[in-house]
Amino acid sequence: MKLSTQEEYGLRCLIQIGRHEQIERGSVSISEISQLEGLSIANAGKFVRALRLGGFVDSERGHAGGYRLARPADQIVIGDVIAALGGRLFDEEFCEEHAGKAGSCTHSVDCSIRSLWFNVQKTVDQLLNRITLKDMLGNEPQVAANIGAKSVELLQVGSAL
Repeated sequence: MKLSTQEEYGLRCLIQIGRHEQIERGSVSISEISQLEGLSIANAGKFVRALRLGGFVDSERGHAGGYRLARPADQIVIGDVIAALGGRLFDEEFCEEHAGKAGSCTHSVDCSIRSLWFNVQKTVDQLLNRITLKDMLGNEPQVAANIGAKSVELLQVGSAL
């Protein structure tokens, strides 16, 4: 259970596009994103293409072209971005991938671990679905405070149930 390279770098590229738009009010080129993130132009292009296909960024052609957000940063939910870039940390295939030598899980009928991973995924999903790109556009202390506030909200909702 870990984030893939596509999810990590795709999110970083989206943050760069959001920051650029916030400051410059214009589009940003693949070469600029590549330089800012220390990626090859080909890899930056691959990640931004996935973001475009997911509907998070739009491309503009021409001399001053590049990429910009498809909608305001406060309307781009990080959970949706992660899902579009690669999916969930834990899904139904997880058990099949960790079946051991038997080829199928010996605990498929009565698994005490599956409920743990399902609940971890549910909690991660709930938090990621509360965080928007706007929450991610500040410096690290600002972002930590934004995410911390969303975590507290989630805990308060959970304890109220």
